[in-house]
Amino acid sequence: MVCSQRSTGARRLLLSLLLIAAWEAGSGQVHYSVQEEAKHGTFVGRIAQDLGLELAELVPRLFRVASKGRGDLLEVNLQNGILFVNSRIDREELCGRRAECSIHLEVMVERPLKLFHVEVEVKDINDNPPRFLRQEQRLFILESRTVDSRFPLEGAFDMDIGANAELRYKLNSNEHFHLDVKTNEEGTNSLGLVLTKPVDREETQELRLLLIAVDGGKPELTGTVQLLINVLDANDNAPEFDKSVYNVRLLENTPNGTLVIKLNASDADEGINKEIVYLFSNLVLDNVKSKFTINSNSGEITVKGELDYEDCNLYEINIDAVDKSPFPLTGHCKVIVKLLDENDNTPEMAVTSPSLPVKEDAPPGTVIALISLSDRDSGANGQVTCTLSPHVPFKLVSTFKNYYSLVLDSALDREKVSHYESVVTARDGGSPSLSSTASLSVEVADVNDNAPLFAQPEYTVFVKENNPPGRHIFTVSARDSDAQENARVSYSLVERRVGERALSSYVSVHAESGQVSALQPLDHEELELLQFQVSARDAGEPPLGSTVTLRVFVLDENDNAPALLPPAPGGPGGAVSELVSRSVGAGHVVAKVRAVDADSGYNAWLSYELLPAAGGARSPFRVGLYTGEISTTRALEEADSPRQRLLVLVKDHGEPALMATATVLLSLVDSGQAPKASWRASSGPVNAEAALVDVNVYLIIAICAVSSLLVLSLLLYTALRCSASPTEGACGPGKPVLVCSSAVGSWSYSQQRRQRVCSGEGPPKTDLMAFSPSLPQGPSSEDNVSLKYFIHGYFRHFFHI
Repeated sequence: MVCSQRSTGARRLLLSLLLIAAWEAGSGQVHYSVQEEAKHGTFVGRIAQDLGLELAELVPRLFRVASKGRGDLLEVNLQNGILFVNSRIDREELCGRRAECSIHLEVMVERPLKLFHVEVEVKDINDNPPRFLRQEQRLFILESRTVDSRFPLEGAFDMDIGANAELRYKLNSNEHFHLDVKTNEEGTNSLGLVLTKPVDREETQELRLLLIAVDGGKPELTGTVQLLINVLDANDNAPEFDKSVYNVRLLENTPNGTLVIKLNASDADEGINKEIVYLFSNLVLDNVKSKFTINSNSGEITVKGELDYEDCNLYEINIDAVDKSPFPLTGHCKVIVKLLDENDNTPEMAVTSPSLPVKEDAPPGTVIALISLSDRDSGANGQVTCTLSPHVPFKLVSTFKNYYSLVLDSALDREKVSHYESVVTARDGGSPSLSSTASLSVEVADVNDNAPLFAQPEYTVFVKENNPPGRHIFTVSARDSDAQENARVSYSLVERRVGERALSSYVSVHAESGQVSALQPLDHEELELLQFQVSARDAGEPPLGSTVTLRVFVLDENDNAPALLPPAPGGPGGAVSELVSRSVGAGHVVAKVRAVDADSGYNAWLSYELLPAAGGARSPFRVGLYTGEISTTRALEEADSPRQRLLVLVKDHGEPALMATATVLLSLVDSGQAPKASWRASSGPVNAEAALVDVNVYLIIAICAVSSLLVLSLLLYTALRCSASPTEGACGPGKPVLVCSSAVGSWSYSQQRRQRVCSGEGPPKTDLMAFSPSLPQGPSSEDNVSLKYFIHGYFRHFFHI
């Protein structure tokens, strides 16, 4: 019994070739053909040209070829783009006896990634001769057998296909037998020897014949087997079956003990010559005997072993019915068991991932994985479909028969989802259907698409002046949502000029930690506000960056003592010298001490104190606590010394307080001797009072005018602030100052000096600091700082006048 598939004939082969050609034209795939056993280097096709690829881009685009199974049969020359045979191709080893045999190639190129399917048909050549399973076949024939008696023979098989496997048989010339070949319903040949002339055992006890099998290839190949015929004497009626061939259809996986068929043979003889024993013919192979067993008495054939359609779907069992005569006769029949396929094989799936991990900026349509499916079942049981779950930004695209590509369906963002787990399910069309799954893990690779970001666009820092060099004043920190090198942030100063000097001479920033340090002691009197930008840049390619603005306010410390303004010309030794008429009354201002302090705030708020005279004498003069005006405490008397020497102590409100001493020399003279051109008009109380009234009127008018201008300017400033933000790098106002109130509700002013508020290049600004007891301490915001400096500017202008 031989388990194999025979050739279907030239007509069926031609029909198959026509169907293949029509399928190729509809699929749009590149198709080549090559003969098996072609030599190494045999030309197959110009694959690069046929795929529309330039030869110069094969290497840069990483041109590569992959095939399922053995991948070394075909190779591509990257220099000329030619597909050639790389190693021996044996069609029978590759595809067995299937009518169609192709090598499926997956061609991939990158930048961008593209996938092509190439089918190379392997054509059969006549490289296999017909073969018989045995070198010798032995037949036992009674001499009493009549003419036209038929004796079955085992045929040959050919591993080739098509015309190369179409066999014809020849028998060497003899006078007793001729060869009979029949084709059954399954397309297989049934051979037999037909008796043409009775044999006489007394004349010939043994015959030797040669059976020759010739295939249809060019050139023809042959195979031979020796036929040894033993002539027996006796019984003249052999058992006969109802049919010569029995066809049985049986489901695969049929359990052991299942009845396949019950044979029935009859013998026309009598007695012991009529009793029949059923046996497997000696033509039955061992693998068939391992699948089936026969009851020698009843003729029942039952299943003995596991029947698998995928291993073998057709069994031919030759049965002999032998009578029990001393010279037994044998009847012959053939049982053809055809297995029916059941859906007992789950789909098989192979996943190849050439593009993992996937960059987050990969465009939709990028191929992520290649999936090939197979099912050993046939028909609907072997038709496999593929699905993807759960909801992921990928989709499956059918690229070829039983081939799928997992491609990107929508944009990726690693900062939102950095890893995807998906399940690919392959399901066949059987009933019930079987399925298999494969888990696919897709990592999303980072690209530098996020710039470092600071928590806020601007920071305000307060630093006391006279700081030690290298002191840490602030730390900037930016966060980058990317990963690894793309998230490694380095910091640097945005270099520019601050007046005559470079910004880097004032501050520095640590590239890794973001610590900002002052490189030298800062001086509030020189620099109140240092505004600059720090840049944060990642290490990606290309690098991305952002900036943050730092406003460093230098806080004042009491490091400047009050400075006395030069006295009026004519004063001896730099002291204030005045002539005072003895006729002045109490409260008359006779002199004034002027002093300024380079500091600001409380540190620049000056108070005046008259030191006691030597010897403890009571002085007829006093000094204004915050004005520095020296006035009489009573009417001057003749007993008062004509030369009065006063020591005025000037001190600020810093911690600790700094001070200076002013000397005031007053000469008491009679009223007629007082000069007319004194620093204050002394024409009498009436003129003084009139002049004081005039001054107050002018003062009120000036204050009203300044207040009106101030309100108008504030409205204009507010409108400008709402319509446009201040430009970076311009010189802005200084830091908010501490506003102090005095016990008497009066104010004093600081030295008119050159103050630089450094947020950019430009000329330094003149500043005059004013204090008001009714102005509250506001928040240290930029608007309040600017508003206070507007107020200070107007008051500075007013007092300058």
